[in-house]
Amino acid sequence: MKSMILNAYGEGAAFEAADIPAPAAKAGHVVVRIAATSVNTVDTMIRQMGKDLPLSPDLPAILGMDFAGTVTEVGEGVSGFAVGDEVFGCAGGLADLQGALAEFMVADARLIARKPKTLSMREAAALPLVGITAFEGLQRAGAGAGKKVLVQGGAGGVGHLAIQLARHFGAEVYATGAGDKQMGVIEGFGATGIDFMAEKIADYVARHTDGAGFDIVFDTVGGGNLTNSFEAAALNAHVSTTVSLLELDLTPVHFKGLSLHVVFMLIPMLYDHKRQDHGDILAKLADITDTGALRPVLDEMRFGLSDAGAAYDRLTGGKAIGKVVIEL
Repeated sequence: MKSMILNAYGEGAAFEAADIPAPAAKAGHVVVRIAATSVNTVDTMIRQMGKDLPLSPDLPAILGMDFAGTVTEVGEGVSGFAVGDEVFGCAGGLADLQGALAEFMVADARLIARKPKTLSMREAAALPLVGITAFEGLQRAGAGAGKKVLVQGGAGGVGHLAIQLARHFGAEVYATGAGDKQMGVIEGFGATGIDFMAEKIADYVARHTDGAGFDIVFDTVGGGNLTNSFEAAALNAHVSTTVSLLELDLTPVHFKGLSLHVVFMLIPMLYDHKRQDHGDILAKLADITDTGALRPVLDEMRFGLSDAGAAYDRLTGGKAIGKVVIEL
């Protein structure tokens, strides 16, 4: 089968075309013919950092976590899928799991679900990692009716889905961004946009919450921005974050009585821990999508399998608006 392989890691490491044997189904798994795969920040981190990142696969490596495609073979013990089913998921591209930059991949049946009927393969491939992350962060924080939710980074991959899901769950949603394009994305999905470059935290907290703070803050920016999230949060509020790789003074968390939720959605793949939870969330995301309440934003640039390097560069270059997708 055709694939794009990394034989070295590092800044701008080249993807090389290779013809390798197609995988066979094994117990509890299915073989999927890949139609599309999306590029996530963690994919680009693996390419650049290699073994400095503990989850990176050994070389030669086939990256690509997200995918949409068609089941071509079903392994022993799999009862929920059949040959010909259109599916999507996040099931490879790290540790010892082959990724989706190939014509076929083996996927644990617990990590996939049937593709949303209303989305193309290209659109469906953009959903899994960011969709699961958004769903988990909001679920842990208890998003629902009567809650004021602030999404930090509302125009990003996780952020724009978190806005839509929080609204679907009945919450009143606000989101930060900067510039007309980001404000357009945020407000286009029904959230109240907050330009963090033009307004101080204390000012928008006062304006939108009468100074009380937000019930839930979903921080998709992370790092040093976590302190901003603590400042924007109400007493006894919930803060969910996707990026917490830093040392931080938690004094504000203590004095506000905040609950801090770290979302690291790769745990089921890395540790074979509660993998069915991801399959179940994907099925829920598909249902929500098919009601019209959820849709991914895709970057305007289109890439084929041989363009993998350019697709990764598109994301790391900061020019992409929406998810970057590679079609096979």
